[in-house]
Amino acid sequence: MHASNSQVRARRAAYTALAASLLCAAVAGPARADGADDAAPDQMILQLSTQVLEEIRGDKAIQAGDFARVEKLVNERILPRVDFDKMTRLTVGRPWRAATPEQRSALTEEFRNLLMRTYSGALSKVSDQKVRLRPSHGQDGASDVIVRTQIVASQGDPVALDYRLEKTPAGWKIYDLNILGVWLVENYKSEFLEPLNQGGVDNLIKVLKEKNRKVVAAKS
Repeated sequence: MHASNSQVRARRAAYTALAASLLCAAVAGPARADGADDAAPDQMILQLSTQVLEEIRGDKAIQAGDFARVEKLVNERILPRVDFDKMTRLTVGRPWRAATPEQRSALTEEFRNLLMRTYSGALSKVSDQKVRLRPSHGQDGASDVIVRTQIVASQGDPVALDYRLEKTPAGWKIYDLNILGVWLVENYKSEFLEPLNQGGVDNLIKVLKEKNRKVVAAKS
């Protein structure tokens, strides 16, 4: 028996939320395992993703969408596996070059908060999902790679979640994610274009602050 259109949409929505939750938890900085700095990028991602899912399943407050708990996780982990400065720089684009250190700091903070506040509620969708590696080419000797994974559950089709990583002196760092065929940086770059064109970096900071205020108000 084929699933109805409403069932298909419901499954897709649930998987979108799950993919978003992995993004949220990855930005939050899950606990890293011993020796993770020396791991190949695909193994590091597999290890990281598995830890993320286990941590979400074991934390009822996160599953309930408690943003304070998610924020605490961010502060405690200090983004050990994400180069959020690079993620923000690529998303803002050319205006980043002329931004002051204070503006860059504000952009990075507001963008991070927007992602966390937008996706924290999706963490409650995690249940029995597991992560599988898909074939990823061109990793040998490379300093910039794409690691391809699948989110697999007992019901529904697998969902692709891919990561862009760069090798740094501190190990491999994530700086972009592809959720259901859409790269995060490109998606938000398009969204940031209008406020940047209308009023530059200060206007984008203002817009992000307002978005964060609305998300907080909606969740309250």
